[in-house]
Amino acid sequence: MSLSAADPAFVDLLKRALPAAAFRDPAPHYFEEPRGSWQGQAGVIVAPERVEEVAEAVRLAARARVPVVPYGGGTGLVGGQIMQEGPAPMLLSLERMRRIRGIWPEEDVMEVEAGAILADIHAAAEAEDRLFPLTIASKGSARIGGMLATNAGGVNVLRYGNARDLCLGLEAVLPDGQIWHGLRRLRKDNLGYDLRDLLIGAEGTLGVITAAMLKLHPRPAGEGTALLAVPGPAAALSLLTLARAHLAEGVSAFELMHRAGLDFLTETMPDVRQPFSEPPEWLVLIDIGLAKGLDPAGALEALFSEAFEAGLVSDGMVAQSEAQREEFWNLRETIPEANRRIGAVSSHDISVPLGALPEFIARGNDAIAALGPFRVNCFGHVGDGNLHYNVFPPRGEPREAFAGQRDAIKRAVHDLVHGLGGSVSAEHGVGRLKVEDLERYGDPAKLSAMRAIKRALDPAGIMNPGAVLRAG
Repeated sequence: MSLSAADPAFVDLLKRALPAAAFRDPAPHYFEEPRGSWQGQAGVIVAPERVEEVAEAVRLAARARVPVVPYGGGTGLVGGQIMQEGPAPMLLSLERMRRIRGIWPEEDVMEVEAGAILADIHAAAEAEDRLFPLTIASKGSARIGGMLATNAGGVNVLRYGNARDLCLGLEAVLPDGQIWHGLRRLRKDNLGYDLRDLLIGAEGTLGVITAAMLKLHPRPAGEGTALLAVPGPAAALSLLTLARAHLAEGVSAFELMHRAGLDFLTETMPDVRQPFSEPPEWLVLIDIGLAKGLDPAGALEALFSEAFEAGLVSDGMVAQSEAQREEFWNLRETIPEANRRIGAVSSHDISVPLGALPEFIARGNDAIAALGPFRVNCFGHVGDGNLHYNVFPPRGEPREAFAGQRDAIKRAVHDLVHGLGGSVSAEHGVGRLKVEDLERYGDPAKLSAMRAIKRALDPAGIMNPGAVLRAG
C-alpha cells in the first residue's frame, strides 16, 4: 500500500538528502492541466538539478512506497501529469534540468536535459545551422522530457517522424532509483533490449527520463508555405499525393483545417488576421523545405497550377515572405486556443489510415448530428492520418449544458475510429483520460504484456500510478 508524500518522516528524509534549492512551494500550475479537466495534488514538490538528485529522490520514494508523478512543462492534454486520487504523490519536476549538454553538428546530434524547453532546443540547433524538427504549438513551454514520455508528434511527423524517431538514446532513473546511462550517439546499437523505445511513450510509468540524445537535421536551404482551398478531405488526400510526386520528401507538413476553426477564431480572437475575406469550407496548409538552388515559392506555384487544373484546389496563396509564412502558421497554431475559449464538449485525438480519412469525417459528422445540434471542428496533421476531431456546443450555449452527452459523443467517435482500423490516441498519449479507452480498444495480448512489464520494472507501483494502466 502506497503512503502519502506529505508524511513528515518522508519529507524529512528528502530534506536531508536533497539541497534546499530542490524544493518548490505549491503553485497552481503544478496542479492544473491546460483544459481544466482535472485538479491534481502533491504531498511534496521537488525539482532536482542533477540526475543523481533525481535518483536519490526516487530511491527514497521506492523505499517508502510513495507515489512519484514526473512533471515536465505541464502541457499534456490527457492528465498524465495530474494525479487526483490516492495518496498524495511526490511531484518530481524537471524544470531545473534544462541544460544543453553538447552539440555535435557534424554528427547531427545534440544532448539535452529533460527539462529543456523545446523553443530553446530549436534555438541551440539553429545556432549550429541545424534543425530539430519536432515542433508543437506549446513549444515555448513544453519540455523535451515530457514530449519523449508521450512520444509527441506535431506538424512535421510527415517528414521527420514522432519524438521516438528523433531520439538516439536516453538517460533515465528507473523505479528503484537506478540510473540508466543510455546516452549514446550511435545510429546502430542492437546490444540487448531497447530500453529507449520502452521508456519513450511510457508517460513516466516505467521511469523518469532525465536527458536525451537527439537527432538533428540539416536546415533546408529554402522553405515555403502555401494556404490552399480544397473541395473536401478526399481532394486534400489527392493533393498530398500530387505534392509528394512533385516534391518527394520536401513536404514537411500538410495540415487540414475546416471553416469551423476559422469561425472560432473570428468569434474569440478577432485580432488574428485571416487571409481569405470569405473563409473556404476546407483549407490545406502545406510547408516545404528544399535543398540549395531550388525555389520553394516556384515549386508551390507549380503545384497549385497543376492541382487547380485537376480540380483539387479552387483558390490559394503562396507566402511571399517570412512574415507571411509566420502569418499562415499563426492561423493554424491559434486554432487550439480558440477551441479552448469556446469550450469543447468532447475532444478527440485520433488517427486512421490515410485512405479512411474522408469516410471517418463524413460518418463522424453524421453520428454527431444524430446526437444533437453540435458544432464540429475537425483539423490536424492529415499528412500522417492524425486528426483533432472536437465537438462543441451550439453558439451561445455553455459546454456544461451538454456534459451528460460527453460519454455518448466520445463512444460514437471512438467506435468509428476503431472500426476503421485507427487509434483513439494518436499523439497526446493515454494519460489518465484514456485508461478505459485503452482497456476497451487495446489488443488483449498487448495489454497483458504491458501489465507484465509494469510489474517487472515497478513492482511497488509507485511510478505515475493510474496513468496508462489502471492503478492497483
